Amino acid sequence: MVSAVAAAVMTASAGVAVSGSAVAGQAGDGPYPGAEWERGDPAAAGFDPAKLAQIAEELKADKSNCLAVIRHGRLVADWYWNGTGPASAQEVWSATKSVSSTLAGIAQAEQRLNIEDKASKYIPSWAGTPSADVTVKDLLSNDSGRHWTSFIDDAVKVFAARDRTAFAVSQPQDVPPGQVWAYNNTAIQTLDAVLHAATGDQPADYATKKLLDPLGMKHSKMTQDQAGNTNTFMGLQSTCQDMARFGYLFLRNGHWNDTQPVPENWVSEATGKPSQDITTAYGYLWWLNRLGPVAKVQAPMTREDSAHAPHTQLVPSAPQDMYWALGLGGQIVQVDPGSDTVVVRLGPASLTSPVPTPTKTARIVTEALIRP
Repeated sequence: MVSAVAAAVMTASAGVAVSGSAVAGQAGDGPYPGAEWERGDPAAAGFDPAKLAQIAEELKADKSNCLAVIRHGRLVADWYWNGTGPASAQEVWSATKSVSSTLAGIAQAEQRLNIEDKASKYIPSWAGTPSADVTVKDLLSNDSGRHWTSFIDDAVKVFAARDRTAFAVSQPQDVPPGQVWAYNNTAIQTLDAVLHAATGDQPADYATKKLLDPLGMKHSKMTQDQAGNTNTFMGLQSTCQDMARFGYLFLRNGHWNDTQPVPENWVSEATGKPSQDITTAYGYLWWLNRLGPVAKVQAPMTREDSAHAPHTQLVPSAPQDMYWALGLGGQIVQVDPGSDTVVVRLGPASLTSPVPTPTKTARIVTEALIRP
């Protein structure tokens, strides 16, 4: 089972991108969903229906469970396969990380924490150790320097732990924070301890109260490990249409109807620019498409690596301001401010089937969308 999980979490993380315009994505552009998404016609929304259907067929062949396309606040196309439907919830794996990041942004807006805080303020056992200088921001940026040997080893060990948070907190510090970027699942699980101490709530409860319920994500929940800790590096159970609500919240700069569940400046900080100066492909637990040195899930990137890395993008064919929440097995929440779209693809965490990458979902914007 551990080896299956290892392989799963390994595939879980591979994909990325970012897009946008200064005009699109402002509060009030397009309707917000009520109990259900308002439906729209794909052709009227600017899509070539035949091309859109072709991409959907390719994603179906990749064993996808669902695909949803939102433009200007309306659900213009959706597909469900493998016996699933609009209410079918599933594990979204590392796309959970972007939700965990958002909880930190909400807590900061409520003055429960500041991401510049030393994490040891909330994790007392780190005080007086080499981890004392790790900030919450470092945990959100994946440059914390916490122990990491390989992405398989990291994912398998934290996944297998009964008390994932205690295991994550107990790991040593490899290097000072800010020196190496590494896709560190174990380090991200320590956000459970940070959020719990800062808010006084279990992060799963905090998520329901502050994010999932306000957005009407009625089929979604954050899960817990065997010890009752909230899973923050994976573990969100959700649907295509619910994850589209999460993406749409960010497309609308944190606005939701007449409310502001997430501050505008948090959306900008988390997704509008790199969170550190090693790789341009990463924000606060969101993947970005900014031009520059691009780190990969499979290997750490040091400052020296970064200085010599080619300047490219995660998805060179896509706009630079497009961004993604990504998870094992090709779980994709794609937000493109420039075209005012959200695309969600969910599927099984399978190692025997082709795994779609953001390159494929980006084609919905770069090829199927023919009219601005």
